[in-house]
Amino acid sequence: MIKIARKNLAVIPTIFAVVFLLLQVFCDLYLPTITADLIDKGVINHDLAYIKHEGIMMLLVSLVGLVAAALNTFFASTQAMSVGRKLRKQVFDKVMRFSNKEISELGDSSLITRSTNDVVQVQTVMFQTLRMMLQSPIMMIAAIVLAYHRESKLTMIFLISLPVLAVTVVIVMSQAVPLFRSIQKKTDRINLVFREGLTGVRVIRAFNQDEREQNRFNTVNEDYTETGIKAFTWVAFLFPTMTLILSLTNVAIIWYGAHLIANQTMQVGNLISFLTYAVQILFSFMMLAMVFVFVPRGVASARRINEVLDYEVAVKDPKPSEQLRLTSKAPRLQFDHVNFRYQGAEKLSLNNCDFEVTSGQTLAIIGGTGSGKSTLVNLIERLFDPESGQIKINGMPIKRLSQHDLHTLVSITQQKAVLFAGTIRSNMQFGYPNASDEEIWHVLEVAQARDFVEEAGGLDAIVEQDGANFSGGQRQRLAIARTIIKPASIYIFDDSFSALDFKTDAKLRQALKADSKLKDAVKVIVAQRVSTVADADLILVLEDGELLGKGDHQSLKANNQTYREIIASQIQKGVTTNA
Repeated sequence: MIKIARKNLAVIPTIFAVVFLLLQVFCDLYLPTITADLIDKGVINHDLAYIKHEGIMMLLVSLVGLVAAALNTFFASTQAMSVGRKLRKQVFDKVMRFSNKEISELGDSSLITRSTNDVVQVQTVMFQTLRMMLQSPIMMIAAIVLAYHRESKLTMIFLISLPVLAVTVVIVMSQAVPLFRSIQKKTDRINLVFREGLTGVRVIRAFNQDEREQNRFNTVNEDYTETGIKAFTWVAFLFPTMTLILSLTNVAIIWYGAHLIANQTMQVGNLISFLTYAVQILFSFMMLAMVFVFVPRGVASARRINEVLDYEVAVKDPKPSEQLRLTSKAPRLQFDHVNFRYQGAEKLSLNNCDFEVTSGQTLAIIGGTGSGKSTLVNLIERLFDPESGQIKINGMPIKRLSQHDLHTLVSITQQKAVLFAGTIRSNMQFGYPNASDEEIWHVLEVAQARDFVEEAGGLDAIVEQDGANFSGGQRQRLAIARTIIKPASIYIFDDSFSALDFKTDAKLRQALKADSKLKDAVKVIVAQRVSTVADADLILVLEDGELLGKGDHQSLKANNQTYREIIASQIQKGVTTNA
C-alpha cells in the first residue's frame, strides 16, 4: 500500500488534504473550549455581550471547520480516484505486455478482478487514509490532552473505557480480517465461473447443462455470501458494542462530574466541554477501529495489484543499445533448429524445427490437432521465446528486435477470429488506422467479404461484441481482411480458413496470391486441409511437435508417409478434391 501511495499520490494535493484536515481538527477541538467559556463566563454571569461574542466566534469556527472538511474531502477523493485511474492504466499496460505464459499463470478472471475490484479497495483505503485514518488518531490524542487539561480527575474514566474498547476491537479484527482477505480470492472464483458461463452459454444449452451450471454458480456464490455475512456480522457487532461503551462512559463522566460540581471543585462549562471531548475521543477510536477493519482488505488488494505490476515478463525487449533495425524490405523468415516446450511440460512442443522462406513465398503448415502449428506461429510473433535455437527475420534474431518493430513487420489472423464492438470500418482501421474506404473495400473483396458487408449496410454496419451478429465464416473473412489491410512483411493465417466452404476457400487463396500488396511478402498459412496448402511453396508436416517433412505438395506426396496419410484420410472423408 505504501509503495502504491508513494508512486501515485500527487505531493501538492496530498499536502493540501492534510493541511485542511488539521484545520478541521483544530476547529472541532476549539469549539468545546468556546462552549465552556460561554457557559462559565457568559451564562453564569448573565453577560449577554460575552454570550453574543462567543456565539459569533462559534459560528465562525464552525464555518471554517465546515469549509476545511469540504476541501479535505475534495482533495482526498480526487487523489483517491486519481490513484485508481493510474493503477487501472498501469495494470492494463502491464497486461498488454504479458506473453501467453503470464496470462495463463495469473488467469483472465483474476486479472479482471485485480484491475476492477482490487483497485476499488485500494481507492477506498486511500480516501480513508486522507480522511479518517489521519483524522482519528490526531483528534483522539489532542482531545485526550485537552480533556486532561480541562479536568484531570475525570480522565481516570478513560483508563477503564479505552482498554475495554481496545479489547473489543482486537477481538473483532482477529475474526473479521481473515474473512475480508478471503473475500478477494472468492471474488476471483465468482468471476471465473460467471465468465465461463457467459462465454459458454451456447455450449451449456446445447448439452442441457443449465441446471449443473446454475448449481456450480450457486455454490461459489453462497460461499462468497456466507463469508461476507460472517465478516460484516463481526463488523456490525462492533457498532452497538462501542456505542454501549460510549454511553456508559458518558454516564460515568456525568455522574462523577456532578459530584465535583456539587463539591464546587469543577465548573459546569468544564463538564460540558469534557463530555464533548469524551465523545470526540471515543468516536475517533471507533472510526480508527473501523478503518483498521477495512485496511487489511485494501492491503490484500494492494498486494495483488503489486503482484501484477512486479510480475516478471518472460518476453522482454533487448536493451536499446543492443537492438537491431531491419533495413531490407524483402523479408526472409528462418527457423534455425528451434526447440520449444511449455512451462512445466516434460515433452517438447516443437523439436528441432528448421526451415527458411523468402520474399514472395508461401509457407504452409499442416498437421493434426496438437501437432504444434499454432505454437510455431506464436513463436514468430514472440508470444513465447524458444527454449533453444533462433528465429530470424532477414538474418537478424527476433530477440534483438523491439517487440514494437517486430509486430510492425507481422500481421496475423488468429485461430479464433476476434472482432471488436463498433463498425466494419472501425474493425478494419484497427489493423490500419489510416485506411481509406477504398482500401477497406479492396481488402474486403480480396477476403470474399464484400457481398455480405454490403448486405449488412456497408462499412458503417454495426459489429456486436465478438462479432456475434456474424457467422463463423463471416467473422473469419473479416479478420482476414483486417490482417491484409495492415502494411506488413509477413502475413500469418493461423487456421483462419477452417470455417470457409471449399469454393470460398479457393477464391480467397487465389485472391491473396494475385493481390499486388502481398506479392513480395512472406505468407504463412496454417491449415488442416490439404487443398488449402497444396499450392504453397513450402509445406511443413508436423506431428506431436516433430517436423516430419518439408517440401512442396508433389515432393511430400511422393516421399512423405505422414503427408500421404493426411491426403488419404481427407479423400476418404471427402475433404480434399485436388490432391
